[in-house]
Amino acid sequence: MAVLTLDREKLKTNYQVLTRLFEDRGVDWGVVSKMLCGNKLFLQELIGLGITEVHDSRISNLAMVKRIKRDVQTVYIKPVSKKNVGKMVEFADVSLNSELETIRMISAEAVLQGKNHKVIIMVETGDLREGVMGEQLIDFYEEVFQLPGIEVIGLGTNLNCLNGVMPSTDKLIQLSLYKQIIELKFGREIPWLSAGTSVTIPLMLSHQLPQGINHFRVGETLYFGVDLVKEELIEGMYGDVLELHAEIIELQEKPMLPTGVLGSNPRGEIAQIDESLYGKTSYRAILDVGLLDVSPEYLIPKDPDIEILGASSDMLIVNLGEDKKGLKVGETLTFTLKYMGALGLLNSDYVEKAVV
Repeated sequence: MAVLTLDREKLKTNYQVLTRLFEDRGVDWGVVSKMLCGNKLFLQELIGLGITEVHDSRISNLAMVKRIKRDVQTVYIKPVSKKNVGKMVEFADVSLNSELETIRMISAEAVLQGKNHKVIIMVETGDLREGVMGEQLIDFYEEVFQLPGIEVIGLGTNLNCLNGVMPSTDKLIQLSLYKQIIELKFGREIPWLSAGTSVTIPLMLSHQLPQGINHFRVGETLYFGVDLVKEELIEGMYGDVLELHAEIIELQEKPMLPTGVLGSNPRGEIAQIDESLYGKTSYRAILDVGLLDVSPEYLIPKDPDIEILGASSDMLIVNLGEDKKGLKVGETLTFTLKYMGALGLLNSDYVEKAVV
C-alpha cells in the first residue's frame, strides 16, 4: 500500500516561522485544515503544535477537531447549507457568511442551542466567489447585528480561489474602509479584518499589507512553505512536509512506444506518438497508486531523472530511463506534492497515512 507521510519536525518549523511572522506584525491567525480531510492522526499533530484556531469547510472535520481538543476555536469557512445549520452551530464557534437568510437561520439555531455564534461577514472584492457586494454591506450589517445569538467579529474577503484575482494593497484598503464606515455609523467595534490567506502572505513579506488587516486564514503555506506569488519556498520553511511513498509492483524493460491500433483510453485520451522513439526501450516501473488517489500532474518525483508517464485508476507508470537505478520490485519511490495532490491522497482510503 502507498503511504502518505507527514514530517512532524518540518511541520513544526513551518508553523514556528509563520507564528513569528504574524506575531511581529500583531496579526492573529488560524490554520486551515481542510486539506487534511479530517484525518485524526494528522489533525492531532497539527493541534499538538499549540494551535488555538482551526478553519475547515467540512463540519465533520470540525467535529473531529472538537473531539481532539474541545477548547480549540473552530471556524466554518464556506456558506452553510440549510440542512446543516444545526450541526454547524454545534461544532463551529465561528462561521464565514454572506447570506442574510442563512444568518437568520444560524441565529435561530444558536438561540435554540443556547450559544453565542460568532460571524465574519464576507465582502466581495473582485474574485467573485462568496461575499456581500460593497454597496449592500451597510444595510446587511444593520440587519445582522440585531439578530439574537449572533456576534459579528469580523469582515473578511477571499481572493485568488476562483478567478485568480490577486490580493493587492488597494483591495485590502477598501476592506479596511468598509470596517471604519460601519464602526462609525453603528458605534460598534469589529475586531477582525480577516483578509489574509496564504496568497496574501507575500504582501506582508514585502511590507505592503495595509494597517488594520489583523487576521489570516492559512493552510497551503503552512504545509508547503511556499510563496504563492513567486512560487518558491519562503526562507526557513520546508516544501516537503508531506511526501508520497509508492511501492514498485512491476519493473521491466519495455518498448517506449505502444504497439497496435490506438483508440481512446478510459479517460478519453489518445496516446501521442513520437516516431523518434521507435525501436527504443527503457525501464518502466508500475507503482501502487493511481487516479483514484491522485492526479499525476500534482506529483513531483524526488529523483529529477524519473519521468511520470501516466496513470490508470489504480496504477502509476514512471520511466526510470536506461537502467533500473538500483531499484527492484517491493521498493518505494518518493514524491513531493502540490496542494491538490495532497488533498486527493488525504481523501483516499486506499493510501496509508503515517507521521515520521
